[in-house]
Amino acid sequence: MRHALLLPLALLATPLLAAEFKLDVEIPRLDVAEYHRPYVAIWLEKPDQSHVANLAVWYDLKMQNREGEKWLKDLRQWWRRSGRSLQMPVDGVSAATRAVGTHSLRFNSQDAAFKTLPAGEYRVVVEAAREVGGRELQRLAFTWPPQAASHVTAQGNLELGTLSLDITP
Repeated sequence: MRHALLLPLALLATPLLAAEFKLDVEIPRLDVAEYHRPYVAIWLEKPDQSHVANLAVWYDLKMQNREGEKWLKDLRQWWRRSGRSLQMPVDGVSAATRAVGTHSLRFNSQDAAFKTLPAGEYRVVVEAAREVGGRELQRLAFTWPPQAASHVTAQGNLELGTLSLDITP
């Protein structure tokens, strides 16, 4: 009888496998006279471009009087879809701007943005805007939950470099 109770407890203690979502975002080195790090918003949307969830917003958190927040509206698509309704900073979403290089974001099916995400087709959207620079937006399509491993890339033109999305079941 004692062994019959241990098996269900052992199964409860075993972690469930979680689907993994990894996005690499490259901030390219630009040869310009006045360089500012870009503000970047990363979110999930449906194919009809309706907003699903925010994954990250990188902006200048340290400006006095929260001055950095006033420039978030330069991330025009993100601002229209969800930014203007948010009270910044958002725990787990907002962070400081990133330097030149490749930056990885990792999520799994237990994270808030994915935990209740219905099965279907989605896109991860990356939008960048830079002071005395330009704006750029890239979309990478994916299916959730993943049935097989997938790899999708997009190449930015100026404000974004290579974007790489890897999803595993």
